[in-house]
Amino acid sequence: MTPVLQSATSTPPDLDSRHEYRPPTVDDGVRLWEMARDSEVLDVNSSYSYLLWCRDFAATSVVAVDGGNRPVGFVTGYLRPDAPHTVFVWQVAVDAAHRGRGLARGMLDSLVDRVVSEHGVTTLETTVSPDNAASIATFTSLARRRGTGIVRSDLFAAGSFPDAHQPEDLYTVGPFAAPTTDSQETS
Repeated sequence: MTPVLQSATSTPPDLDSRHEYRPPTVDDGVRLWEMARDSEVLDVNSSYSYLLWCRDFAATSVVAVDGGNRPVGFVTGYLRPDAPHTVFVWQVAVDAAHRGRGLARGMLDSLVDRVVSEHGVTTLETTVSPDNAASIATFTSLARRRGTGIVRSDLFAAGSFPDAHQPEDLYTVGPFAAPTTDSQETS
């Protein structure tokens, strides 16, 4: 489930001026868990899960940090084992005090730039519940900025879950263009 906890229609005047984007570290795990818990919409995993995520999936995740290097937003993702050129975005969250500043957009752009360059990723997948217009708009905007498509398909029906849960639709964004270099190699 990928709720985006930020207005998808706001246009921040200074998108990146107060925040940096970087891979998470184990020291960030508790803060990620706190943001997920405080969101009141994300499926909250155990605190242990966030620590492991920051250790084992840092290369495919990103945190937005404020001037004091404190995480104020995160995107967790992983490369799909059966589709290694696909990054799956698991969760996106922005601290309430930092919403409306373009952090979800900035984190997704930072993540896509990194995984395309370092891992040859061509596609991003995420799941979104049908009523989450903000997440749908955020990933649609990502596709538009990248000049690529977005496709929705059924993935998990509500009956697939053992508890009360909305269905999760799969959104696929891509293909992404390969990174360009300033100089062309010749043979």
